[in-house]
This record gives sequence, C-alpha cells and structure tokens, in this order.
Amino acid sequence: MQEINFDEAVDLILTRDARFARDAYTFVREALEYTQKLIGKETQGQIRHVSGQELLDGIRQFALQQFGPMVVTVFEEWGVRNCRDFGEIVFNMVEIGLLAKTDKDTRDDFQNGYDFTETFRKPFWPQNKSNPESKPVAN
Repeated sequence: MQEINFDEAVDLILTRDARFARDAYTFVREALEYTQKLIGKETQGQIRHVSGQELLDGIRQFALQQFGPMVVTVFEEWGVRNCRDFGEIVFNMVEIGLLAKTDKDTRDDFQNGYDFTETFRKPFWPQNKSNPESKPVAN
C-alpha cells in the first residue's frame, strides 16, 4: 500500500470540505502525536489506539501549551468552534486514509467534549473575573 502524503491528502480534503483551515489538520496531526506520547508514558512506550476523548484531552493540553491565551482566537481563525469540529476534522482524515479508526469510533465521540470558554479562556481570566463570588475592593 502506498503511503499517503499528508499535504496532498489535506488538499483533497479541502476540495471536498473547506470548513476548516489547512493548519487545523496539521494541528490535529501534531496533537495526536502529542497524545500518543502522553499515553506512551502511561503504557511503557507502547503505541495504541487513541480514543476520541483521549484525543480531545491531548488537544486541550497541546493547544494550551502551544497558544496560551490565544488558543480560541487561533481555533476561530481555522474555523474550529467546538469539540464537534475536531471530530469532523478527524473523520475527514480517516475518510481520506490519513488516520485509522476502530468499529467503535464515531463522530459522536467528540460531541460532548468540553466548553471552549471554560477550557481555553477561563484559565487566563483575572482572578476576580473567573470567581463571580469575589467583588472589587472599594477604596
């Protein structure tokens, strides 16, 4: 079987589905590699299939590490607005042969991921904005 060239495969995906930027596909590939390394630490280096939920967690960690407080802005620029969008990207990659899936893997695995505001914005809010109980101190 001939190995699929990533850039050519993404070109094909983008002709069929232009919702997401090329960089979103590159990011998902890198986030998958990052996730596999994290899981490899837990499994003594054995590579195994990554579930949708595991990938979402890896995407979360990798995105915060790579983009910090700009992560939502970057994702929006790529057309990514929620975890479902990552599922669409993953399954576009599966359908073109860049990624493999098991019989149990579905787009629904990405349906109930995390809220982007809670996950990517809130960690960078000033303490008083993220805690509605705290009130400004009057002088």
